[in-house]
Amino acid sequence: MATTGSRGRARDRAVQSVDRAVSVLQILAVRGPCGVTEIAGQLGVHKTTVFRLLATLEARGLVEQGAGRGRYRIGHPLTELAAAAAKNTDLFLLSRPVCQELAQAAGDTVNVSVREGRDVVTVGQVAGEASIASVDWVGRRCPLHASAAGKVFLAHPAPDRHGRLPAELPRGRRLERFTPRTITRREHLAKDLAAVRERGYAVSFEEYEIGLVSLAAPVRALDDTVVAAVTLAGPAFRIREDTAPVLAGMLLAAAARISWRRGQVKRG
Repeated sequence: MATTGSRGRARDRAVQSVDRAVSVLQILAVRGPCGVTEIAGQLGVHKTTVFRLLATLEARGLVEQGAGRGRYRIGHPLTELAAAAAKNTDLFLLSRPVCQELAQAAGDTVNVSVREGRDVVTVGQVAGEASIASVDWVGRRCPLHASAAGKVFLAHPAPDRHGRLPAELPRGRRLERFTPRTITRREHLAKDLAAVRERGYAVSFEEYEIGLVSLAAPVRALDDTVVAAVTLAGPAFRIREDTAPVLAGMLLAAAARISWRRGQVKRG
């Protein structure tokens, strides 16, 4: 059995390997295609160590060898990851003027989110003047079933899955509860998503955090697919069931404008 000390040393070595692997990628990003000897010289480590790191990175497609072999460069999957990050940044830059107008008019916080697996991730935020606390949601993950933005994505799946809950939502047991108002039964969530499609926006009344209410509307691409969600969030005493429809109208107008800016055809 491994001792505590040996496990600690193993973790330290693993962290050191990850750190060196990142350094290898940084060297290739700055210097372009490099050989093992050149990278080892830059890192100050033995060539055998660099070769093992490159072999692992190459197996995952993060680096690749050119036609001449022996010289490594950044792999295509890594450029796709960078492009995805840039895409999210570009999305918020594109939507920011509209979000600023909405935040000013409504007084509450406006977020733009994208879907990543079972969660939604906020990629941009504009705080309204009436916001009580300045909570930075950028980079934070929220569950699909308990957030208004998440419900937008669940309500507008790929065309071949329309009307069905995604397979990644657990079957045979209730969904995770965050507050007493969280929807935990799949059949209840399905009804809520049908309402989202009917009225055009989603609502989370204290389903993720007590005291927090959010409304979300879809941002669509040229082919009408949902690529993001714009959310208006504020305290429960201000965004209530009687005030939500008016705020939702403002939100839907903002989401439509962002969609048009992204290239969706403006109808009418």
